[in-house]
Amino acid sequence: MTLDRAIALFILLLCLLYGYSAWFIMDAQIAPFMARNPVWPSSFPKILAIGGVFFALLVLIAPHRPQQDPDLELSRLLEYNYGQALGLLALMTAYALLLLPLGFLISTFLFLMLGSLILGERRWIAMILASGIASLGIWYLVQEVLGIFLRPLPAALAG
Repeated sequence: MTLDRAIALFILLLCLLYGYSAWFIMDAQIAPFMARNPVWPSSFPKILAIGGVFFALLVLIAPHRPQQDPDLELSRLLEYNYGQALGLLALMTAYALLLLPLGFLISTFLFLMLGSLILGERRWIAMILASGIASLGIWYLVQEVLGIFLRPLPAALAG
């Protein structure tokens, strides 16, 4: 079994477990007043589980095409970009810790900017525009469309 199929099998099992918990565990604990709502708290996990199962099966069922380069070569294990992976993990941790003190807009903007820098992007105007538009767009959708309060600015500026 190739590496991509092994990962797809793992993701398939994970999505099946996630879907089971969304359909049977989360739905069993729903409050009676929410039972008639069209969207439940388990709706998004159900969509994620279905999508994950679909794409994992797609990878598992698709015909295997041999490649010139193997997916993972143990002799070249030290040549992979561990710095980028560890940098992104540290950045995600910092984002989670700074979300409340800095507010959503600033922390998300910095996360997207620094994340693109870690991944090698060097077009500053594109990074600033993409990070700004994404931060403002996500905040607007969550705050105004969904009606979920999301502190946009640092707590110190709120009073």
